[in-house]
Amino acid sequence: MLRALGIRNFVIAAQVELEMERGFCVLTGETGAGKSILVDAIELLVGGRGDGSLVREGAERAELQAEFDLDRQAPIAAWLVEQGLEGDPGSLILRRTIDRQGRSRCFVNGHAATLAQLREAGESLVDIHGQHAHQSLLRAAGQRDLLDAFAGAESLSADTAGAYREWQRLQRLAEDADRLFAQREAERADLQAQRADLAQLAPRAGEWEELAAAQRRLAHGSSLLAGAQSALEALSEGEEACLPQFAAVAGRLRALAEHDDQLRAVAELLQSAEAQAGEAVRALRGYASRIDLDPDALREAETRIEALHAAGRKYRVRPEALAAHLEAVQARCAELDLAASPEALQREVAAARAQFAALARRLTDRRKSGAQTLSRAVTAQMQGLAMKGGRFAVALQALEAPAASGAEDVAFEVSAHPSLPLRPLAKVASGGELSRLSLAIQLVASKMSPVGTLVFDEVDAGIGGAVADTVGRALSRIGGDRQVLCVTHLPQVAAQGDQHWRVTRESQGKGLATRVQRLDRAARVEELSRMMGGQAITEATRKHAAELLRDVSTNSGTAR
Repeated sequence: MLRALGIRNFVIAAQVELEMERGFCVLTGETGAGKSILVDAIELLVGGRGDGSLVREGAERAELQAEFDLDRQAPIAAWLVEQGLEGDPGSLILRRTIDRQGRSRCFVNGHAATLAQLREAGESLVDIHGQHAHQSLLRAAGQRDLLDAFAGAESLSADTAGAYREWQRLQRLAEDADRLFAQREAERADLQAQRADLAQLAPRAGEWEELAAAQRRLAHGSSLLAGAQSALEALSEGEEACLPQFAAVAGRLRALAEHDDQLRAVAELLQSAEAQAGEAVRALRGYASRIDLDPDALREAETRIEALHAAGRKYRVRPEALAAHLEAVQARCAELDLAASPEALQREVAAARAQFAALARRLTDRRKSGAQTLSRAVTAQMQGLAMKGGRFAVALQALEAPAASGAEDVAFEVSAHPSLPLRPLAKVASGGELSRLSLAIQLVASKMSPVGTLVFDEVDAGIGGAVADTVGRALSRIGGDRQVLCVTHLPQVAAQGDQHWRVTRESQGKGLATRVQRLDRAARVEELSRMMGGQAITEATRKHAAELLRDVSTNSGTAR
């Protein structure tokens, strides 16, 4: 559940702080006040795309933060531990900044995180239904994606697409094998020679850096040894070595400290210096004993370096990249060896085709099951959204040839009246019907969502009257189980809220700023009155608004 939302310098919002509760929360306000800015902020906090244009005029960067209550048994709790992003028990804090250049920084529980991690966390926390969701319903891909999400087949769909691409890659390789035989054989011979040459050289990852360090050490062995011995002479082994003098001076000062305690601290400093100098002597002796003056080892290192240099020049790669180049050559050789053997290649093609077919069959079965459930559930929701007797169906149409999306097309069909046949959605739905149908689908999908916070951004556009009351009741029912945030322009929906926030736009300096205020009952009456009658609020609209709130409280058994 979203516990708190903080926004600074985002679009026209200078600073907004909201503390949220469970249940059904509505946000209302005049057009242009910035209601959807709050939804946009939440979307960015769970991994949405953003750029520098979102930074408020005059500010250097926008800052967004959300705090969520977290069930310790929820899967995301284990994910946070796995990713090294854990924070206080039972709490999760997401933070994101965007500067004017569009650079973004993400944080999870105070730990720096990637946008992908923010998005992965958000998938377990928030489900956002936007006001333009109905537009995707007119696209075949949008209909297919919605069904796959509803049926829990998104991962299977992605695996199927991957298997299809691999099958097609091998198929193209087989088709090109004869046509490009001479060209491939020349490439194959060249790469085989490279492979044999490099395999004999056997470059290792990291070897170049190791050799360079060893060569420097061996080449300067004499000067290193002389320097170490000179340092030992000065510290402890010469006639005027400083280490014994440290001890002598420290001893004299300790004796004098009996007469003046101020010298005791100086004596202790010298004693510490003596100890550290002694450590340095021991380290230098060990270092000097390990210095290798072996000329044969130096020659071997220089010979190996020259061999790697020569191979790098020959194959036009950096010496340190030879090991990776060998791996690439071996992989390409394996592919060309496969192309050179038609029988082996056809076996690979057949295996890839079988893998795709098996995944596609599983995907078809999952889609069939999901289509039946989705059709029944959306049809039931339509009955309360001014589409009495209407029907919704998800049709699966087998493709003549399989594709990356599977073995069938997905088509949404609708009938607005019992006497009318089902027809493709794009051909029969008016703007109002499409909006209501989108809402019906989203209400169904939200019930299937496992996340704790559902956000609806003006999905009730294009409806009113009794339908609006039905929508409000449906959202309120969902709010009984989970937190629901809804941006709405309908008083019938707003009256159903357990919490009501009003968003206003005010002058601030030379610009405008968004202000968000939680409303008590009296303020809710005023806001509902405005929503009913515009700016001209009368006693009649106030009375109507108060009655609307009373009716909702009576029906729900709670005081709003």
